[in-house]
Amino acid sequence: MIATKGYAAQDNKSPLAPWNFERREVGPHDVQFDIQYCGVCHSDLHQIKDDWFPGIFPMVPGHEIVGRVVKVGDHVKKFKVGDIAGTGCMVDSCRECENCKKDLEQYCLKGNSQTYNGLEQDGKTPTYGGYSNTIVVHEDFVLHVSDKLNLAAVAPLLCAGITTYSPLRHWKVGKGHKLAVLGLGGLGHMAVKFGVSFGAEVTVLSTSPSKEQDARKLGAHNFVVTTDEAQLAAARNSFDFILDTVSAEHDLNLYLSLLKTDGTHICVGVPSKPAPVAAFSLLGGRKSLAGSGIGGIAETQEMLDYCAEHGIVSEIEMIDIKNIQDAYDRMLKGDVRYRFVIDMATL
Repeated sequence: MIATKGYAAQDNKSPLAPWNFERREVGPHDVQFDIQYCGVCHSDLHQIKDDWFPGIFPMVPGHEIVGRVVKVGDHVKKFKVGDIAGTGCMVDSCRECENCKKDLEQYCLKGNSQTYNGLEQDGKTPTYGGYSNTIVVHEDFVLHVSDKLNLAAVAPLLCAGITTYSPLRHWKVGKGHKLAVLGLGGLGHMAVKFGVSFGAEVTVLSTSPSKEQDARKLGAHNFVVTTDEAQLAAARNSFDFILDTVSAEHDLNLYLSLLKTDGTHICVGVPSKPAPVAAFSLLGGRKSLAGSGIGGIAETQEMLDYCAEHGIVSEIEMIDIKNIQDAYDRMLKGDVRYRFVIDMATL
């Protein structure tokens, strides 16, 4: 076993604290890489608090992971020692179901293995995430990361990036479309970057007027303050798509009114409580309410390659791991522009 250092929550009421644990030895098809940077996702906070479902404790969060390969198994063909590598929200899947065979491992019918707060495919071994100094992952779930970009700013692409890239590609959002991005946070700022890059006319919907300047710097063409009745009225029946990145409670019916006929509202944020949706909000305009998770491994690699080609990375604030609780507190207040990333050298 490999001795590993990390930060863990011992239960759903405990703050994160140093914790030593063991990872498996590198098997024939495994890649071990030492973690240099790990992004801080809002879902990390949801999961250590049991907001969505009972967690597996002790819990080591982190699924936006970038580092350097230090060891590979005898049968590994895709990576060599010294490569820059990344791992996102999954570390395995069944490989055999209909979805896995279509490169949709994120929708594995038997259940993929989440990078943390999950179980390996044996159904009993807990997974531990990227708030740690090293990780061992099957090569099929390790991604190539270009050294052309700021690696710290690449880390959030492994969740925030692919979570917004995947639905925009699936619904073929691009030139000629009017896209609204609801919420300008860790997910929202990436949605703006991708939407603009794909050629859509992008509008940010936000409750915070102070974010307009940032939205326009990111490339947004328009900005609507959703607490302003006049601005909302002017925006009704305007958008082909709304990409909803908000993880707090909000009124879906209100935002559905902003869609054109045949428009689609795509949820990628996950509030802790279900939201009521009136049938008339959908019937009046043949509108669709949809959802999207992360992407599969092939699509995630496609996204990383696209970002390397077009110079797209996350806007980040680097933190020391000992300040993770302060970062969580600030994240709850929306006080981050726009993703915290842990410098794992501080572990």
